[in-house]
Formats: sequence, structure tokens, C-alpha cells
Amino acid sequence: MKNNNLLRLLAMLFAFTLIAAACGGDSDDDAASDSGSSSEDSGDDDAMEDDEDAMEDDEMEDADHADIAAVCPSPLIIQTDWFPESEHGMLYELLGDGYTVDVENLITTGPLVSGGVELGIDFEIRAGGPAIGFQPTATVMYTEDEIHLSYTNTEAQATQFADTPLIAVMAPLEINPQMVMWDPETYPDVESIADLGEAGVVVNVFGGGEWAPAFVAAGTLSEDQVDPSYDGSPARFIAEGGAIAQQGFASAEPFNYENVFEEWGKPVELELLHDAGFEVYAAQISVRAAELEELSPCLTEMVPIMQQAAVDYTNDPAETNGVIVDIVEQLDAGWVYSAELADFSIAKQIELGLVGNGDDSTLGNIDGDRVQRVLDSMTAAGSEVVVTDASELFTNEFIDDSIGL
Repeated sequence: MKNNNLLRLLAMLFAFTLIAAACGGDSDDDAASDSGSSSEDSGDDDAMEDDEDAMEDDEMEDADHADIAAVCPSPLIIQTDWFPESEHGMLYELLGDGYTVDVENLITTGPLVSGGVELGIDFEIRAGGPAIGFQPTATVMYTEDEIHLSYTNTEAQATQFADTPLIAVMAPLEINPQMVMWDPETYPDVESIADLGEAGVVVNVFGGGEWAPAFVAAGTLSEDQVDPSYDGSPARFIAEGGAIAQQGFASAEPFNYENVFEEWGKPVELELLHDAGFEVYAAQISVRAAELEELSPCLTEMVPIMQQAAVDYTNDPAETNGVIVDIVEQLDAGWVYSAELADFSIAKQIELGLVGNGDDSTLGNIDGDRVQRVLDSMTAAGSEVVVTDASELFTNEFIDDSIGL
């Protein structure tokens, strides 16, 4: 690009020399030539300025690429907490054209991009959840040393820090998508999880979670109404005709129950765990504690890029949603994810504030007071919290405060 621009400049200078040589003769011809040259020179000057601007843009892009390539490993590997989905839109916004899908290992790899510009390294995204046997991401991080980043949540950090410490460096989602849902026809007077508690409604939840014990300790629910047998299937909720309440994702289950599960086929009502008082960060980007300093140069460049990717995806999700759906289809691992669900999900994330800025104008930073409230509520519930000081679990040092929605 730089050589082409130089040749164009030399060609224009040569043309100017020919024009000047041809401009001998009487004064009228000179005047006419001078008049024409003034106009042409103006146009040529504009062209030269455009070329110089283009050269400067190229040099700036090259410098940005060099920064990432010099300080980040390639491929840069991240372990996610589930199969590809719209809640991971930020990650797939960073995945350039020409990505490949390793079906056997459930891994997607492609060039790392920002704003569509390749940054000079590869980016590897590993599916989680069922893809890793429901192991905690921290366990996988400490088993497979080649992984550089992973998703984690506040509860896992607080209870697993002694053996597998992770430090969060960014929160792509401002609010945890987890919720409790119920049938508004069966319970027309219920408007919250606390109302479910007062009505004695059984709440079917995944076992081993920390939010239900916290709600029991706070008096929001009673212990005998928490049923930890939920397996992710809609079968029981549908079979009981909505007599029970159930855990789920606010950005997924409402769509599926109304549009996919034909045996139900109607809306559900919900309240976010966050709004009921359990304000965890559910999808933080994290690193192994001992490698924070080593990866700092990379994180200094990478975290703002991830922040901007979250903003870009939220503002224009269509293309990236197509990538997510395509990768799910290629993986063919039992996880089904439609274009309609992807579109619903990001719309719901925006509507409920799941993706967004904090109390300020910045996307991705972590509120220490909020984390401390979670730790305190878990401690009050008798959870095995090994970290009681929120400041040990995260850092905002890599966040660019100017990036937000």
C-alpha cells in the first residue's frame, strides 16, 4: 500500500513537469494555461492530501497490529462457559473471516479482528458447559495450561479461589441473565421471586448453585421449596402445567417456551436474580492469578478491544449472530441455536440491561461494592467462601473508561 501511494505521487509530479514544459508561448496561452493549472493544481493537491491521509491510516493500522502481535500469544485461547450463543456475542465479534471449526474438540479458531481489521494473531474459542462435562472453567484453566483466558462468575471465584484462583479483568455482561420464571396464568398475583416464596411455590433449580441458599438465608425463599433437581429440560415445567417455578436464562427460555416448546406455547413471567438481590457477575473474562503480571502487556491491548467488540456487537449484531448460528451448526453437538433465538437474545439483553454500562458510562468495568455484597450474602448463607475481600477477585486496570454504550 505504501509503495503504491509513492508511485502515484511520483507519477503526478512527473505529469506536473510535462505540463510546465508544454506551457511556453504567447501571454494569452500562458494566462489560459495558468488559469487551467490553478484548477488542476487544486484538484491534484486534494488527491495528494487524500493519498497522504490513506498512508497515515495504513501506518496507524499497522502500528495497532504490531502492538497486539508483539505482546499477545497466537492463538490467544479463551475457554467459555457454554456453547456459542448470543450472550457470547463479544467473542464472536472478534472472530474474523476464514474461521475453522474443530468438530472433534469443539473449538473455533480464526483471525482476531477489531472493527473488521485483522490484528495479526489468531483467536481460539473453546466451547464450555456440556462440551467440557460441566466442569468449572477454573478447573479446566488449571488443567490445560495453554488456555490464556476464561469465563468465570463471582460465586465460582469466591468458592474455588484456594485451589484454582482466577482474577477477573472485564465483565462483558453487566447483569447476570439468570432468572426464575413462572406461569402468569397459574400465578396471576406473583410479580417477583419473593412473591413465589410467600406463596410456597416450588422452585426447580440446578443443584450446587449459590443463589438459592443465599435467598433462603435472606428469607426470600424457604428451604423446603427449593428443589435442586433441574436438569435443563422443559419436561417437568410443562408436565406440571406451570405449577412450579423454574430457573433459566432471561435471554433464552422465554423465547423457547413461547415459540419452540409447542406443548407450552405461551409466555412466561420472570424476575432476574440480580433484581432480587443476588448481583453476581456471571460472565467475567479472567486469567490465572499467577499469570496476571505476565499477561498484563497483552491485556492492556486486548481488554479495550474486547470492550469495543461488545459495543459493536450490541449496536449491530446481525452479522455476528450469523457466525454464531453457523458455528453451532458445524459443531453439531446437540446444542441447537436458531437465528430467531439469537436475535431475541440480544434484543432481550438490551431491554433488560444485561449488556450495558455500569453506573457510569463505561462498559466492562467491575463494581467492587457490588462484588462485596455478593460475598457477604454468600457468607451469611454458609457457603464455603474462601475470599471475603472483593478486591482480591478482580482488577479494572486494563479497562478503557471511554468505551461504553
